[in-house]
Amino acid sequence: MTDDLLPRIEALGEKLIAARAQTAKRVIGQETVVELSLNALLSGGHALLVGAPGLAKTRLVETLGTVMGLSANRIQFTPDLMPADILGAEVLEEAEHDGSRAFKFIEGPIFCQLLMADEINRASPRTQSALLQAMQEREVTVAGQHRALGRPFHVLATQNPIEQEGTYPLPEAQLDRFLVRIDVHYPDRDTEREILLTTTGAEEAVSEPVFTAAELIRAQEVVRRMPVGEAVVELILDLVRACRPDAPEAIDEVRQNVGWGPGPRAAQALMLTVRARALLEGRLAPTAEDVLALARPVLIHRMALTFAARARGEDLGQLIGRVAGHVARIEEAA
Repeated sequence: MTDDLLPRIEALGEKLIAARAQTAKRVIGQETVVELSLNALLSGGHALLVGAPGLAKTRLVETLGTVMGLSANRIQFTPDLMPADILGAEVLEEAEHDGSRAFKFIEGPIFCQLLMADEINRASPRTQSALLQAMQEREVTVAGQHRALGRPFHVLATQNPIEQEGTYPLPEAQLDRFLVRIDVHYPDRDTEREILLTTTGAEEAVSEPVFTAAELIRAQEVVRRMPVGEAVVELILDLVRACRPDAPEAIDEVRQNVGWGPGPRAAQALMLTVRARALLEGRLAPTAEDVLALARPVLIHRMALTFAARARGEDLGQLIGRVAGHVARIEEAA
């Protein structure tokens, strides 16, 4: 570890504590969801938030935009949304002084630092595909021109798992571009009581900025410089490869139930997110516990059960947990 990395990690730890506190002012009782969302931002990636309506998904994204000091835009995805509604378009303008005409590019809402794609699965595949280049390359191509997006650039998308009528499943290539999938669950009774008392009064809590965009970029650089032990690297490789049904490392349960498994991007995602989790918890390096904790959110949208497994009622999240536990026990015994 270089001499300047330790003080930077310690300083970041204090700011992340403050960021959590400011986020908790408006997003109550969703500690795991907030942690995974911050993890995605620190890792420089995108997140897919899946949950029923009314669970503060939109509120979370708006609050994170404020707390992390990012310019944010929101797009409500609908079946009639077109790619130009996201990317922007060239329009023909006439100059007032001489009447000459020229094309001018009008930027779409994607030109920001934090894009909220609300109910992303309601847009057609053609419109969803407009995000593919932006999410991977942080730029878009319009009329043959490459146009850079904001820096940093993150997509936090929401999806309703209940109402599927009039929706379009996200293609695997797009799902793979989300660093993590975050499941948002109903709050427990005490938390819901606090929500009632906090959000229905005369005044509502306001979150204050903690980071700037430049500071977030520097934090992402720190995450990439954090050391990862050889044992953690091997655990990540073993876990990802064990989830591929055609790999020699796959266990029988995976071969019998999984139709397709995660690619190398999953291993890259784990390498980044375990570092970010260690940073969020004030540690200098990730451990095997971080890998096990992030296995489900990193892998669940990068795998699919076979039709027969779905018919039997198999649960992909539980399967990932069993595979992760099996791989960890082998690593410990070695």
